[in-house]
Amino acid sequence: MSFSTGLKCRECGTTYPADARYSCDFCFGPLEVEYDLEAARGVVTRESIEAGPNSIWRYGALLPDPGVEPVDLGAGWTPLRRATRLAEVLGVRELWLKDDTRNPTGSFKDRVVSVALSSARRLGFTTAACASTGNLATSVAAHAAAIGWPSVTIIPSDLEKSKIAMAAIFGGTVLGVEGNYDDVNRLCIELVAEHDDWAFANINLRPYYAEGSKTLAFEIAEQLGWRTPDQVVVPVASGSQLTKVAKGFREFIELGLVDGGAPTLFGAQATGCSPIATAFADGVDVVTPQRPNTIARSLAIGNPADGPYVLDELRSRGGDCGSVPDEEILECIGLLARTEGIFAETAGGVTIASLRQLVERGSIDRDKSIVAIISGHGLKTLDAVVDSATVSSTISPSLADAEAALRFHQLVAAS
Repeated sequence: MSFSTGLKCRECGTTYPADARYSCDFCFGPLEVEYDLEAARGVVTRESIEAGPNSIWRYGALLPDPGVEPVDLGAGWTPLRRATRLAEVLGVRELWLKDDTRNPTGSFKDRVVSVALSSARRLGFTTAACASTGNLATSVAAHAAAIGWPSVTIIPSDLEKSKIAMAAIFGGTVLGVEGNYDDVNRLCIELVAEHDDWAFANINLRPYYAEGSKTLAFEIAEQLGWRTPDQVVVPVASGSQLTKVAKGFREFIELGLVDGGAPTLFGAQATGCSPIATAFADGVDVVTPQRPNTIARSLAIGNPADGPYVLDELRSRGGDCGSVPDEEILECIGLLARTEGIFAETAGGVTIASLRQLVERGSIDRDKSIVAIISGHGLKTLDAVVDSATVSSTISPSLADAEAALRFHQLVAAS
């Protein structure tokens, strides 16, 4: 049972039924899913959630109605790991990593796609589609394949080869556009008008799609023993993940399911595409679009749809937004791997580098608990590290050469 009641405009408050729409007819503001939390109180309990499946659908009562059954590859219930070695390097007391590299297609996008395509099937669509920087295309194609739907995923043509391959392997149509994500998104908005049976996960299904990100907050709170963390660092592209993580914590707090208050949220962006971080630093409310130029392509959205809402969320509780260069992104991919055994894509490097930056800046309190969201697996962005992460030495198959090489690298490590 879902306690969702329909859609509501985030600007003027106009309500709509739970159909396929994403903007308000009156003010053109974005829509989001609304819930009857008063009716859910006492019905949605810790015990009812714990009795659910080990996926995002354990929280089905607080997600959009999936119809008969959800489209589910098993997204969610990923590990929340105490990162003691990384915490020591960064000089913080309590650090946790929400490891979403463990989702079915290797990124948090499986959460949002599971919700979006469940709603799409309920609403009678027949083809799955999306505009994507890579991870979403893979997830849409995989979920569509699992239910026997055709898929059309549209991406910038210069994406990493690994991401293109992962999207194409599921047999759907993959269109590469000569341009950046914002060009792709504009094209897809035009296609929505021409193909009314296509469910564009992040366009005409966007209100439902976005709700999947709430489950990150739900899981973090449950995995911490039904308490909220003090601070959460979230990678930012369109900004939807950060705003919905905030919404998830608010809903659990309102339902009395957790101990503690709403955490302070912090954004993480690459300097080569940091429109939200720039607006935050400049103290303005308007997010000026930027042309992306960064290795962190999964975050390379120059005109973020949720930008103003991210600014509101960051400022409401004393948050901040990091902005880190590509060299630090690569460095922190390695740092995370060496200290915690997690291989993250470039977005993960952005999160850890921004965390370090915000700790050094004093924005993040070293003595309070911190959760950092690692949103995608490093196998998706091998191009970024393949030239630097190589064999230590190439030797002949002899004991003498092996021992000489080992002595050399031990000396290097000790120096």
